[in-house]
Amino acid sequence: MHGTDQAAARELDRAKEPGTRRTVCGEDDPRITGLCAAVSGLRREIAAYAVEFADRAVAESELAALASTAEGGSPEVARLRRSLLLVTAAVGSVSALAPALAHVRAAIELFGPAAPAAS
Repeated sequence: MHGTDQAAARELDRAKEPGTRRTVCGEDDPRITGLCAAVSGLRREIAAYAVEFADRAVAESELAALASTAEGGSPEVARLRRSLLLVTAAVGSVSALAPALAHVRAAIELFGPAAPAAS
């Protein structure tokens, strides 16, 4: 079991404890809900992908960071795009993951363009 799988299992166990209320990611913003769903889907695809690839840990780590950012409420567009770049670099050569990666990209694009860099 990979580290992210173990973390997800622990989170499910905590959610089942009496008195624990599980919050819904982005319950007030459909863009965040879509991002959470897309990130979750790609994480599942990576977990199910049996072949090891060099940057799996990078992809898993950055997807965990993306999920955390989304769950925080109002994610910074530049941060989302940076994460997308890192995830794309990590899984880009794995064609089996391309559809799930495209969903993450589409979800991030709903937040609009990144702010122009200050000069």
